[in-house]
Amino acid sequence: MVFLTPLFLIGLLAALIPVAIHLIRREKPPKVMFSTIRFLKKTSKKLVLFQHLQQIALLLLRAAVIVLLVLAFARPLFNQSVARLLDADPQSAVILLDLSMSMRWQDNFDQAKAEALAVVDRLSGGDELGLIAFSGAAEVVRELDTEDGQLRELIESFDEPGFGSTRYYPNLRLADQMLEDSRYENRAIYLISDFQEVGLQGADESWKLAPGVALYLIDVGSADSENLVLTDVRSPEQLLEDSAQQQILARVRSTGTQYLGSGEVSLSLNGQMVDRRPVDLTDRSEQVVTFAVDFEAEGDYVGEIRIAGDDFADDNAYYFTVDVLPKINVLLVNGEASDNWFDDEGHWFGLAVSSTDSSPFSLQTIDPAELSAAAMRQSDVVALLNVGELTSSQAAALGEYVVNGGSLLIAPGDRVDERAFNQQLGEISPARLEQVGLLGRDDYLVIADYDRRHPILRPLGSDWSARFQGHWRLTPSEDAKVLMQFDNTEAALVENDVGEGKVLLFASSLDLEWNNLALQGLFLPFVHETLRHLVRSEAGQSAYEIGDSINLAQFVSDAEVAVQDANGRSVSLEANNLQRATSPGLFTATSGAVSRRYAVNILPEESNFTRVATSTLYDAVVNPDTSPLQSREAQTAQLIEELENPQRLWWWILTLVMVLLLVEVLVANRTYR
Repeated sequence: MVFLTPLFLIGLLAALIPVAIHLIRREKPPKVMFSTIRFLKKTSKKLVLFQHLQQIALLLLRAAVIVLLVLAFARPLFNQSVARLLDADPQSAVILLDLSMSMRWQDNFDQAKAEALAVVDRLSGGDELGLIAFSGAAEVVRELDTEDGQLRELIESFDEPGFGSTRYYPNLRLADQMLEDSRYENRAIYLISDFQEVGLQGADESWKLAPGVALYLIDVGSADSENLVLTDVRSPEQLLEDSAQQQILARVRSTGTQYLGSGEVSLSLNGQMVDRRPVDLTDRSEQVVTFAVDFEAEGDYVGEIRIAGDDFADDNAYYFTVDVLPKINVLLVNGEASDNWFDDEGHWFGLAVSSTDSSPFSLQTIDPAELSAAAMRQSDVVALLNVGELTSSQAAALGEYVVNGGSLLIAPGDRVDERAFNQQLGEISPARLEQVGLLGRDDYLVIADYDRRHPILRPLGSDWSARFQGHWRLTPSEDAKVLMQFDNTEAALVENDVGEGKVLLFASSLDLEWNNLALQGLFLPFVHETLRHLVRSEAGQSAYEIGDSINLAQFVSDAEVAVQDANGRSVSLEANNLQRATSPGLFTATSGAVSRRYAVNILPEESNFTRVATSTLYDAVVNPDTSPLQSREAQTAQLIEELENPQRLWWWILTLVMVLLLVEVLVANRTYR
């Protein structure tokens, strides 16, 4: 037999009350002296024995009534019901625990852990449970298993959330896949989160949870929130010495249910405060703060932009690095020098390169006959503008210069012979020259397509309105990259890596007879970005966001790489010198005597505490063929009702109690009459 409410069995102690009363009434009566006892002696011994038995029966009746009442309230069931009651409808469940950065707000994460432990407490006794923690990327903390003690330890082991983003759909998919191999038909997912609206990104309207998988959404987010966010920061990554004053832009926005009307933004370089600016957001809009900075000296700079004025400090900083390189030495070989500066293509190139004293370039102009290996060794870039046939020694020296790390820019014109060019420079040129294409005065080509992701072209606008009447038809090599094309689909700018160096081939001359590119506003930045690209250090990417994979081999070439954060603490690495960005800050990768610094920042979207209604997510992912899964409490109550209805033991017990009470009244009246 099993009792549905066993706590009532404590009432069995009340059965001792009639026993105590009986024992008290059995106390020996006081002796009273009578003048005669002849009448008492006549009392029958049988009558005394009968009265004693009546008292014992009355005791048993009263104790039985109490015992039966306690048993009735304890709601007994036959033993055959125990197995059904304990093992009925076991469940396979996966707990999804949100570890994104927004869970750092106030006590969201502590509540989430408490809710996860409460789920484990409710789902016990044979249920199999799994745990997925997600912060950008999902991590299967534990596969489905019936051991709940271990699961509690795993949940309690999380000290704090991460800095990753919130993504519901990938993690719900993963949980759904885990439940495919579950041993029980009752399957459920418990999603514990603050339910940021940004977590709905990547939604697939065609995807639903498998039929039968119930979804429980446990909201631990705060109803009220306020936060200042750096939604965007623009800073240079690489500069040339003596570059013009640089502007660093920071865009600040107030997010949450309550707007903050003011704040402060500060800029620090190499640990020193540079500037501080107030922020006014009273109109509930965003504000762009501009810092003007002079990077005068060559070297590496680390910067930090920080906001103040809110209670959430985890997203108040943005980190960046700036590499200031020495001036670029440009050797211009002018193949068509002219007294008429209007027709001198070297004149226009020279104006673009070094028109001001603050130019980041140092220009030296020579005639083709002066080109030598010594002159090339003193230069970072060699520009051949409409240079005709070279000597064999010059061609050999130029090839060696490029292979050893030099950069070459070629803009052929009418003085170039394609056969001589292909013979002398064919091994290093990214394309072969075929023939000159000259169009009429009223006919021209324009730039129709270009690689907008290329370092040369990415910073430039899209206003390529220059007209080209003359150009060389090119046949790019297999390894070459076509960066620009004319509207007739022919290549306009081709690039190739040769040894340790780079070569760029422009299909047209810079002569105004061939095109009017030099008269366009885009010409100067085009020349500057081209020269920067040719000599730019290929140290690799230095700015990352949380969740990015960092290949540290790009910073240093040696196999052994050590990484430290801004506080000098070592950072663990994955295999092959790979690291996944999991926390924001400035980091240093070191290998031998070589070191590089890189910055990791949070995703601005994660700082937006705008919430989504749980019903929206529920309706989007729950399969319409899924019947609502009852809670364990509801299932147990239903089972109890099903088991009690045919048995009704408590009803028969109460009936017996009524009978015994009636008997007790009759016996008591006869005993004490």
